[in-house]
Amino acid sequence: MRAHYADVWQAVARAVPDRFAIRTQDDAWTYERFAREAGSLAATLQRQGIRSGDAVAMLLHNRPEFLITLFACLATGITPVPLNFRLRAGEITALLDDSGAEALLYPTSLASVAGPAAAEAADDILLISIPDDETEPLPGTAWADAVAGDEPLPAAAPDDAELWIYTGGTTGRPKAVRWDERDLFVAQMVPTYSLTDVPWPETVDDAARIAADPSTPRIVNLPLAPFMHGTALTTSMNTLTLGGTVLVTSSARLDAEAAVRFANDEGATRIIVAGDAVAIPLVEAANRLGVGLPTVTSVMSSGMRFSPETKRRLHELGDLSIFDLLASTEGGVFAATTTTCVEDLPGRPKLFPTAVVLDDQQREIQDRPGALGVLAQRGALPLGYHRDHEKTRATFPVIGGIRHVVPGDWVRVEDDRHIEFLGRGSGVINTGGEKVYPLDVEEALLTHPAVADVVVLGVPDPRFGEIVTAVVQRAADVTADELMAHVDTMLAGYKRPRHIVFRASLDRTPTGKVDIGRMREEVVADRSAGAVR
Repeated sequence: MRAHYADVWQAVARAVPDRFAIRTQDDAWTYERFAREAGSLAATLQRQGIRSGDAVAMLLHNRPEFLITLFACLATGITPVPLNFRLRAGEITALLDDSGAEALLYPTSLASVAGPAAAEAADDILLISIPDDETEPLPGTAWADAVAGDEPLPAAAPDDAELWIYTGGTTGRPKAVRWDERDLFVAQMVPTYSLTDVPWPETVDDAARIAADPSTPRIVNLPLAPFMHGTALTTSMNTLTLGGTVLVTSSARLDAEAAVRFANDEGATRIIVAGDAVAIPLVEAANRLGVGLPTVTSVMSSGMRFSPETKRRLHELGDLSIFDLLASTEGGVFAATTTTCVEDLPGRPKLFPTAVVLDDQQREIQDRPGALGVLAQRGALPLGYHRDHEKTRATFPVIGGIRHVVPGDWVRVEDDRHIEFLGRGSGVINTGGEKVYPLDVEEALLTHPAVADVVVLGVPDPRFGEIVTAVVQRAADVTADELMAHVDTMLAGYKRPRHIVFRASLDRTPTGKVDIGRMREEVVADRSAGAVR
């Protein structure tokens, strides 16, 4: 079924108007209110001259207004563009110019970023302010006024509706991945319907009937990762497709104890985390409060380290399954490590039905245990990267007449479509002719109790081409020699870091990424200054 999210959500709103679509700790939106405010916002944007094909940028934390804006845009063919709310004004300006955004939604707490960013943009930007503190809003439109009317949404979304998600910020300038949102709906059919164990619909009316059916499991989704992270966004979109409820914390920072209380008070059935970075504070908060997660049946994460120990602690909080997804903005879910109890740990990633593994001749090898190759995805895929035809051609090759996406993740094939993830191809270190996968070394270093976080990368070396270097955030006092000796007991000598750099923080983004290019430059500079062990 290839459908518009907005059309399905409207059908669900007609079928179950009084059911809650969104809840915060202070307010609630029924599906009727959700659709009504989206219709009013869409009319406001159109009165301001914003039309189908134009872009609207969202500099927002996880807030109800994010989902309402998404609904309004997709229903009218306006392109929603989530932005990283931790970027500086100059970086936001660059993305406003790159996307050609006509409007920018922002909370008043980010007025000091939104104002200068819009002022420096190449084109005039309509500012829509959402009050979240006492800061005076910038000149523009207030959210309350933007959603005050009762104009209905269009009966059907236009066929060219798109959703853009910026990615690739770890190396160079972020690039917008352009999804035809109907293709995104297709790509999300497995996580929406199969993981919920309900039949797939064939029409929008079928989807609404499934959502309204009392036998359909009622999803109450609490995303603790930001909506600008693809997993948090798509799982929330899928929750609304099933007539479920999205719980929104409306905060830029994680308050783990408040999140545990919120989950238990509202009967959350699914929590979206960002690996250990969110799951560990969540577990520790539950332990401090002396409670479990009795209503939660699933926890999902993608793109972040999610250790077996943390998963064990989560399993001990309730009867829940954990889905650790190997995914990308460009291709959705490639593989998942699923555990249903402590006994399943550590688990092994298994390829999704549409994923394959390719060798260096672009031949499929996912049925050859022991083979090394790169992950690829077929089926519903994005249109490509905005304004980057060369990268689009490279990342979305046509192989055997079928369009694929190949982000560059290296894996080793195991039995029964299981794989071992080795790392991103661009990060593979070639040292003296030997290939070192950073993830192997990172996992070894993280077993030392004094290592809180680590990134392993290759830096140029005149003799070996590259040398293995680790950038470590310490949890306790430890020396470089002690860490090298620790790794020596676990990995081949050529994989041991030749240099170790200590940092107070790795400056990860909200989605867990590290600017590898910048970090490599800093390490090279430190080596030149003699500051690296």
